[in-house]
Amino acid sequence: MEILITELAQEKINGLTKDKKGYVKLKYDTDECGCVMCGVSTLWFVSELDSDDYEVKTNNVSVYIEKSKEVFLDEKLTIDFNEKRFSFMLKSPNQYLNPRMSFIDKTGK
Repeated sequence: MEILITELAQEKINGLTKDKKGYVKLKYDTDECGCVMCGVSTLWFVSELDSDDYEVKTNNVSVYIEKSKEVFLDEKLTIDFNEKRFSFMLKSPNQYLNPRMSFIDKTGK
């Protein structure tokens, strides 16, 4: 898997995680979606990783992905930021996986 983080997206991530310790996780969130096939990709900032998480090196920070949810993602991904909508975007060469992706700080700090 290959993930590119645009310069603008990296600036926004840095601003949201400034002076905090944790990990950036690309979460395929299925909570309250009804079934695993109806998940939504979201960026989480977490204090600890789960046993199923693995590291994907990017052009900037490492991003962690759940091995069991990898099937729902494309092989080449880009994390970008849309200033007009003030939201992140997850896209691949073939599609937008989430054009309005949230960033959720799960560290509790």
